[in-house]
Amino acid sequence: MSIQPVLLWSDLFIWLLVAAGVAGAWWSARQPLLAAAWARVGRSRPGMAAATLLAVFALVGLLDSLHYRPQLPAKEGEKPAYAIEVLSALDALLAPLRTRVEKTYSAPLATRAYAKEMLDIRQPDGSVVKQRDYPRLRHGGASLGDDEGRAGADIAGRALSALAVAALAWLALCAGAARRVAAGDGVAFDTAWRRLWRGDTAFAWNAVLATLGVVLAVAAMLAGLAAEYHVFGTDKVGQDVLYQVLKSVRTALVIGLVTTLVTLPLAVFLGIVAGYFRGWLDDLIQYLYTTLNSIPGVLLIAAAVLMMQVLIDTHPQWFATAAERADLRLLALCFILGLTSWTGLARLLRGEALKLRELEYVQAAQAFGVSDLRILGRHLLPNLMHIVIIALVMDFSGLVLAEAVLSYVGIGVDPTMISFGTMINNARMELGREPVVWWSLTAAFTFMFVLVLAANLLADAVRDAFDPRLA
Repeated sequence: MSIQPVLLWSDLFIWLLVAAGVAGAWWSARQPLLAAAWARVGRSRPGMAAATLLAVFALVGLLDSLHYRPQLPAKEGEKPAYAIEVLSALDALLAPLRTRVEKTYSAPLATRAYAKEMLDIRQPDGSVVKQRDYPRLRHGGASLGDDEGRAGADIAGRALSALAVAALAWLALCAGAARRVAAGDGVAFDTAWRRLWRGDTAFAWNAVLATLGVVLAVAAMLAGLAAEYHVFGTDKVGQDVLYQVLKSVRTALVIGLVTTLVTLPLAVFLGIVAGYFRGWLDDLIQYLYTTLNSIPGVLLIAAAVLMMQVLIDTHPQWFATAAERADLRLLALCFILGLTSWTGLARLLRGEALKLRELEYVQAAQAFGVSDLRILGRHLLPNLMHIVIIALVMDFSGLVLAEAVLSYVGIGVDPTMISFGTMINNARMELGREPVVWWSLTAAFTFMFVLVLAANLLADAVRDAFDPRLA
């Protein structure tokens, strides 16, 4: 089937960040101090376990950043036309989850809906009796037919089969890692295997492999069960909750990464300039971020988001699809968060720049007539990069949580865009009904918790590795 590639603005930012990350890794590998610091991160077991989890989330987010519009069926000789709906590579992989929509709520792994309806029940004598009961799901456990009693055995069999496949894949990964350690250290395979699991390697392979084992087991079970059941249940309109939480990953990554991309240049430039030049420039920048900090952040963000929403609503001709409209609002939220959250890092960098400008090598450079721009680029910025890297990783988790809070109060992403915040916002009404629908909130909370926890653990490892007092 032919497709029309679609490049959203958020896709462009994400792939630019990927390119910048690759370039940054290449540059860091050629800087002895940075390479040594990243090597310390590589030896950290919690840090590598967290980095492995984040890599899995990043893979999901990147697959969801390859957008396209599928071609509509056309008769021979007609000009090809494309669907108005924008899909992604992740949507194509999760097509069964996306298209198998039920009527309404259903519990995880259920074969029947969560609410009773008036049904026509055919009796043994052929008569039809109206009776209130839980209706059968159209897709959940469909292969069982009328023999719903086999659901437990079927679920257990699928889970065990998936675990067996995951175990084989994990053993293959372990063997590959041991072979690499053996080749690198020049030892036999069994010696490398023991070193790997004892942690006697320069890289925390045991933490990476243990995390991959858990990830493979969970992913295999989800994939094995999702082919027949709604593993995390369905929501009010019958959409699969597992599909929603996987789609929410990209929104969280965009919020965390693109907002950081907006925050960093402002914070780094204004913080260093204020600390290095001092005088009226320092006073002006201090006045600016003090004034910004005195305004309640939520009110400032709400006002900016509402003004942007009015602008979007009054110019529908700007957008060819609903995805472009939601994407612009997402980017607007990133820019608004970035413009209101740079002050903390700028204040920190200003203090460090004030200290660095008094050091001998900086004063010697000034005495020799080196330009201020060169001093900033050669002497101050490299010595502040560890603070920038630590702040970048630590701010990520805060921004992901901020999106959830803003969407909960109705000023977050577009309501048509799936995110952890919109899922939690929708779940607040579900918690007030009887019986309680708990699985949407639980799934969104669990995935967001794992993402934020992994980011925080990696931030701790990066902070310890880059802190000169702990190195």
